[in-house]
Amino acid sequence: MSSQSPARNPADSAAGDHNPWIIAMVVALATFMEVLDTTIANVALRYIAGGLAVGPDEAAWVVTSYLVANAIVLTASSFLAKRYGRKAFFMAAITLFTLSSVLCGFAWSLDSLLFFRILQGLGGGGMAPLAQSILADSFPPEKRGQAFALYGVAIVVAPVVGPTLGGWLSDQYSWHWCFLINAPVGVIALFLIWWMVQDPKSAIEERKRLRREGVRFDIVGFVLVATFLGSLEVVLDEGQRKDWFGSNLIVVFACLMVVSFVAMIPWELSHKNPVIDLRLLGKRQFGSCFLVMLATGAILIATTQFLPQLLQDYFGYTATWAGLALSPGGVVTAMMMFVVGRLSGFVQPKYLIATGATIIAFAMYDLTNLYGDLNFGFFVWSRIYIGIGLPMIFLSITAASYEGISKDQTDQASALINVARNVGGSMGVSLAQNILAYRQQFHTSRLVEHVVPSEPAYQETLRAATQVFANRGASALDAQNQAVAWIGQQVQTQSAFLAYIDVFWALAIVSACAVPLAMILKNVKRGGEAPVGGH
Repeated sequence: MSSQSPARNPADSAAGDHNPWIIAMVVALATFMEVLDTTIANVALRYIAGGLAVGPDEAAWVVTSYLVANAIVLTASSFLAKRYGRKAFFMAAITLFTLSSVLCGFAWSLDSLLFFRILQGLGGGGMAPLAQSILADSFPPEKRGQAFALYGVAIVVAPVVGPTLGGWLSDQYSWHWCFLINAPVGVIALFLIWWMVQDPKSAIEERKRLRREGVRFDIVGFVLVATFLGSLEVVLDEGQRKDWFGSNLIVVFACLMVVSFVAMIPWELSHKNPVIDLRLLGKRQFGSCFLVMLATGAILIATTQFLPQLLQDYFGYTATWAGLALSPGGVVTAMMMFVVGRLSGFVQPKYLIATGATIIAFAMYDLTNLYGDLNFGFFVWSRIYIGIGLPMIFLSITAASYEGISKDQTDQASALINVARNVGGSMGVSLAQNILAYRQQFHTSRLVEHVVPSEPAYQETLRAATQVFANRGASALDAQNQAVAWIGQQVQTQSAFLAYIDVFWALAIVSACAVPLAMILKNVKRGGEAPVGGH
């Protein structure tokens, strides 16, 4: 008897008569482009803020608005792909993503940029889960692991490559090219998908069945989910700037958030075809994985935004060099993907997840050793530590989250894990932004208490600084004024360092909380292929 598996019928494969590895590279390219945009604008935020005449905290909406829109459409992508055709929906998603990317590049104000960025997130949100389904249908079971390794590298490395590419484009050209660069890649990916990908026979039959049975999209559930996530993001992002519940805007959105959340639970639990299967979140195994992915997304996206911001604002790095500080971590992440792939064959996912979360927690703790004379290598190594831990979580969460999940729930599970990554990232950025702003005010007020003429240390510092400026040729009066200004600048810098330390402490605690969550997971049965998703 031949040991080879029987040849697949081209009608049952998304690749048709084409080489499935070419399909894998095409969908990996499209997904890489989409995930890249979660972070490519991070190091360009200073350029965006300056170009559009807004503050850095307002410019941060460029990142969070994309993540929220991405998460919202993820909840609907599975049903829409089944109902209207996977290939058609994938092409529509790429088209919307590419067109909105071009519009982002030509945005004339922050409001227009955020609107186009939301459209970009809506287009990109449907691409990741569809890419997974296309890969699963293009390869026989025995080769899917290799295909998903390629896909996994694209998913995990893209957020790290983003800052370097975005920094280089911003320094050499302008921030607009962080978005315009998607245009040629999107057009090429769209053409290749149209030419090479097809809907498998089973997917066509499923689509006919849904139409025949009149299964409709859960539009009410979708609106409730979108309202909840959107309102949550407004409250988190605008709360600190608007004095929280002292603002009517925050009160209105907080009420919308609570009402939509409360209404969403009974509706989704009672609906025959819910946009989100909340029963999955009630399971100990999947619910724990969901929370771990929330924490992981928060740390990945928050650090990818705030490390370049720190390097540019207080260490004098260009956007390019700030991005390069993160690049070695991306290389390590890519290498660790294959190492963890090997380890997962004989180590239970919960132990890998716990180890990865512990490594990331120590990486965050290492970043609390922050002071003004740190060199480039310190930040490179901090990112390398994160790069070692991340793949242990991202790859292992797939196997762990699908334990005990029925086959008809895998699409929902895949969407929810992707939602957790994006919503966690958005919440992480908002949490860090709020901690940074509040704690910087707090530390400034404490430090200023000691910058008074009655303090001997202040008198000595003022005298020494005045002497330095006088030696440089300044008059006595100018030298003293320059010394006072220099002391004020030092106070602001030190309060910022202390605030960033508080941010890293908070992220260390978030990562540490993932360790006990991982340890309560069940052991995964060996011998079967992990279902698709979770990246």
